[in-house]
Amino acid sequence: MPDDTFGYVKTRYDVLIVGGGHAGAQAAISLRQLKFHGSIAIIGDEPELPYERPPLSKDYLSREKTFDRILLRPASFWEERNVTLLTGREVDMVDPSDMKIIADDGSVIVYGTLIWAAGGRPRRLRCAGGDLEGVHSVRTRADVDRIQAELGDVEDVAVVGGGYIGLETAAVLTGLGKKVTVLEAQDRVLARVAGPVISRFYEAQHRAHGVDIRFGATVEAIEESGGRACGVRLSTGETIPCQMVIVGIGIAPSIDALISAGASYAYGNGVVVDEFCRTTMPDIYAVGDCALHNNPFADGAQIRLESVQNASDMAMTAAKAIVGMPEAYRSVPWFWSNQYDLRLQTVGLSRGYDEEVVRGDVSSRSFSVAYLKQGRIIALDCVNAAKDYVQGKRLIEAGVRVSARAVSDPANALRDIA
Repeated sequence: MPDDTFGYVKTRYDVLIVGGGHAGAQAAISLRQLKFHGSIAIIGDEPELPYERPPLSKDYLSREKTFDRILLRPASFWEERNVTLLTGREVDMVDPSDMKIIADDGSVIVYGTLIWAAGGRPRRLRCAGGDLEGVHSVRTRADVDRIQAELGDVEDVAVVGGGYIGLETAAVLTGLGKKVTVLEAQDRVLARVAGPVISRFYEAQHRAHGVDIRFGATVEAIEESGGRACGVRLSTGETIPCQMVIVGIGIAPSIDALISAGASYAYGNGVVVDEFCRTTMPDIYAVGDCALHNNPFADGAQIRLESVQNASDMAMTAAKAIVGMPEAYRSVPWFWSNQYDLRLQTVGLSRGYDEEVVRGDVSSRSFSVAYLKQGRIIALDCVNAAKDYVQGKRLIEAGVRVSARAVSDPANALRDIA
């Protein structure tokens, strides 16, 4: 049936999912697992099938994995489960009164239920030269493909941001023989996600591999030569010579269409959802990187999490609510990062901790750091220590009190400490 306003043929789906990343794909998978028999479509702005994003800054960048190996599911999977993939389209407008969206190609899609899983876009440098050739983010396959295409002519790389993405990228590029300088505005790497012990450990590991790390580094401009980046000028006046700049300073949630439609949100920090991932608009859910929720493992604070765990678990929460099996979202957050031969596994949220307890010998490169708050473990950073990660997760879920002295002794299994 034609749309009177735009003249395009409408299509209708019982559930329309906006975003083809982990959250969107898992929402469709979960609905089918829960025996939902209605029509489902995923609309995404990339031309690809849904794929894993964590390998982009690791195995895919290093070419250890080809793209087909990071697909979440092959094309046949979506066909067999009757999930329609509408690739290469971006949603420009949401009309909650008529229960429809309008895409950037003018197409109109009517929905019974809308799941917003659009994630976010990389934050850009707000300085002169921030959009020059040779300045890259690591968020999509296309981003990494462009980086790989240019690497043959690159000897020096400046990485802006000392978080997970920045350090993972630095590790891969160092392994590929590039000279890497990491520019971090704060006084330590991983400052937003880990305590000082982990920060200093990873700083030392990167320096040992030849990475130059600068703290308190504020970017003033990207220098240009022939239309391409040739250096990063700092506020001190120093210029870091390079032929490529990688920017890893976080993402801005993609929620403009929802905001325009009337959804409650926090400026620059996501759309508000309840414990069932429902937005403030009827029949519209939000999940994953863009969803601002009250998290029980952050003392009920309203937070937004960027992780595979959060994307997958929120997707299942929304799916259960849609099929009439509502179950409040209550999952322990977890994350991981691979750098060199180090596997960092994090469980829980360390914000607000009052005690940092080292478990094991840091110099052995296999140890954990427990974060305690009022005698309870609220988070663990485990470096090459998978057993601590698994057992510690149960302590965080239980919220039991522990002895810091007992935790610090690796001879004591965490499962026995409580």
